[in-house]
Amino acid sequence: MILFLILVASEYLTFLAFRQHYKGFSRTKYYLSALVNTVLSIYLWILYAEVSSFGGRYDDPAHVWLMMNFAGAVSAILFPRVIFDILHFTGKLIRLHRNTHIRSLSNAGIFIWIIIFALVTGGSIHGKFNFKTENISVNVKGLNKDLDGFRIVQISDVHQTTFFRHKKTLRNLMLKINSYNPDLVINSGDFVEIGYNEFGRNDTIFNIAKGRYGNYAILGNHDIGTYYPGITEEGIDTNIARISKLITASGYHLLRDENVILKIGGARLGIAGTVTRGSYPNITHGDLGKAIAGLDSADFRILISHDPNHWESDISNKTNIDLTLSGHTHGMQMGILTKNFRWSPSKYFYKNWNGLYTNGKQFLYVNRGLGVIRLPFRIFMPPEITVITLVRAS
Repeated sequence: MILFLILVASEYLTFLAFRQHYKGFSRTKYYLSALVNTVLSIYLWILYAEVSSFGGRYDDPAHVWLMMNFAGAVSAILFPRVIFDILHFTGKLIRLHRNTHIRSLSNAGIFIWIIIFALVTGGSIHGKFNFKTENISVNVKGLNKDLDGFRIVQISDVHQTTFFRHKKTLRNLMLKINSYNPDLVINSGDFVEIGYNEFGRNDTIFNIAKGRYGNYAILGNHDIGTYYPGITEEGIDTNIARISKLITASGYHLLRDENVILKIGGARLGIAGTVTRGSYPNITHGDLGKAIAGLDSADFRILISHDPNHWESDISNKTNIDLTLSGHTHGMQMGILTKNFRWSPSKYFYKNWNGLYTNGKQFLYVNRGLGVIRLPFRIFMPPEITVITLVRAS
């Protein structure tokens, strides 16, 4: 109801603001701005009506897709429109005694609206599908010679509704993974956003990507069913059981606080995985001791843990895990990435939010994710496939 009232109020106030701003100055600009605003309003109201009247399951991919696109429309249309209204009527209040307004404030509001609209639209159309491959070398002193050059392809946070109407794009990504000839394919969690129904039949698409020594995955906090409104403990158990079957059907060995040891030539490679639950800041991690039990004999130990804060709190300097692979942050889907400067709002919540981090002989890599969540855009924070090569260092 509150959102409905905000929508209605913004419609009236924006119409009034444009009329006051252009009255006596430019009828052409007034009619043009009114036309553009009307078209945007119609689109916004259509999405609002579709989301509000949806009668299927909450985790139906069509519903999650609608909610995500409505959130994008709110970001691109309603949010900057409210900023414009505030600036315009602030200027109107200051100049009330003159029965006019501060034109520069109103113009600033229009400029901000255009910039935000352009960024969100560009991030929705291009940014979220602007996939980048990050090639990372992990230099390990004393690495077993049979693991020298071992190649891991990591993906994370697919959030499959991202590809609801882009199955071909998801298929092409799986083919791209194969083109890197991976020894291992690792998915560090969050296959979905709300619940198992988002999976659809994408298991047949995920099955395309194959690691020479197998594919391994874990459950991220979204995979648990945490964000399904009103879900019960029984509902969570059902969701976990069903999504686990779908992940297994996708060709992954699902690690739920457990590990495997692979024989790679004369080397023993340990791979462990923990389950992540909850939501920030109340993220909980699975039984790490159980997950890594028996890995002491491995020549190299990999842990898949969805939340990178887990490395800081429980893994680094506290275990003998050599490489931890995480995701979760998405780089907050916006920021700046250059060779010499990296910034994202994620840094205020996650000390290690993207890239390779080291502490002594231990390594952490945080993947930016392949999909989007809640908002359908990425602004200068491209989705990522990571190719990690283990290198024997002298």
